[in-house]
Amino acid sequence: MFGLLESGFQQFYWGNAVLIAIGGLLIYLAVTRKMEPLLLVPIGFGIILVNLPLGGMMDYEMDLNSPRSGTVVSITVDEGQRFEKQAVIVELDNGEVVSPVFGRVDTYLVAVGDHVEEGDTIATLITQEQTNQDEYPTSPIGLLSRLFKYGVMWQILPPLMFLCLGALTDFGPMLANPKTLLLGAAAQFGVYFAFFLALLAGFTIPEACAIGIIGGAEGPTTIYVTSVLAPHIIGATAVACYSYMALVPVILPPVIRLCTTKKERMIYMKPQMRPVGRTEKIVFPIATAIVVILFVPSSAPLMGCFMIGNLFRECGVVERLSNTAQTTLVDILTILLTLTIGASMPAENFLQPRTLLILVLGVVAFASAAAAGVLLAKFMNLFSKEKINPMIGAAGVSAVPMSARVVQVLGQKENPKNYLLMHAMGPNVAGAIGAAIAGGVFLGILA
Repeated sequence: MFGLLESGFQQFYWGNAVLIAIGGLLIYLAVTRKMEPLLLVPIGFGIILVNLPLGGMMDYEMDLNSPRSGTVVSITVDEGQRFEKQAVIVELDNGEVVSPVFGRVDTYLVAVGDHVEEGDTIATLITQEQTNQDEYPTSPIGLLSRLFKYGVMWQILPPLMFLCLGALTDFGPMLANPKTLLLGAAAQFGVYFAFFLALLAGFTIPEACAIGIIGGAEGPTTIYVTSVLAPHIIGATAVACYSYMALVPVILPPVIRLCTTKKERMIYMKPQMRPVGRTEKIVFPIATAIVVILFVPSSAPLMGCFMIGNLFRECGVVERLSNTAQTTLVDILTILLTLTIGASMPAENFLQPRTLLILVLGVVAFASAAAAGVLLAKFMNLFSKEKINPMIGAAGVSAVPMSARVVQVLGQKENPKNYLLMHAMGPNVAGAIGAAIAGGVFLGILA
């Protein structure tokens, strides 16, 4: 008979309920408010799955080794019992053996009275925590943990997602008005501003890099950089980035209004843009890949995939590859990536001050990136005969094409004659390039 003691209810605690509610909220926002359902539905459901105890979807197996020689005098945690990080698992006659992760004991390999040598395996643990593999190696044993390790931590899914994004991206608006490239570059200020704030808040340099890159508003870039530099906080940074990308309609408008006057927001920009030839569009991804990768070699996985995807789109002779990248492949990768990212957020990871601080710094990164783009546009207007509506600078936070759409909506409200979407797409796609370069800079310095 299946009894209560064999179910997950025994290990269910209030933190799981909180995270399940958060997952439900994300799904609610996606379904009822239409806020990026392609992202929030799988992320929300992934959060729910990982917070159902004993489901095993995101489980890892880890050996707990003795830090010293001694004799086992007591075992303080029963097999199958849940424990917190740094909990005492076994007491030796000359000290305690604590767990470096949260989780539950799967099997004990020692008994009271046994003598163990330094490095001997005392027990096997089951955990959902992302660890530093060099220090605390784990083996994935759940469906989503395998997808996460071999797809995300091996840096396979994020570059492939960038390939699809490249196939979906039209660089025409940016090439038609190259000045908008500067606005996308200015928005990367948010990356470095959040980086220094994270250092002041007590995070390590690799952690600060992972937190700062949230300001680039590119989920694959954030995941890629964090998986290399600070895998133990990948759940927090990835969920923050994707959640804030979905909340762009909430974050950008107050920042834009704070940094501009009504007169500036009403600046009219002609909807017609310079036609961009096919040759330009073909040469651009090739030349950009060569130049950027030579200057920032660590950006090659992201930038290379981004530009080959765009080349598929523009060259016109590989429509099958372009169509596949724009439809089937991007849908498959979105499901795998977002579901596993959501599942990287068990309650024990999320409900701690450091994680909440990462979420706060992520908002700061987004807001400061948008503000920097707006302020540069205002500065450029001091020397430009043909004025730029400074709102398009906010689209430099990337989050293609959500931020450009937000600028379009705000522009129409302030001046019904305005059509800013294509103008905003320039800094929007430039921001995607800038985020990949910023990530490559961090990796080149630290990895």
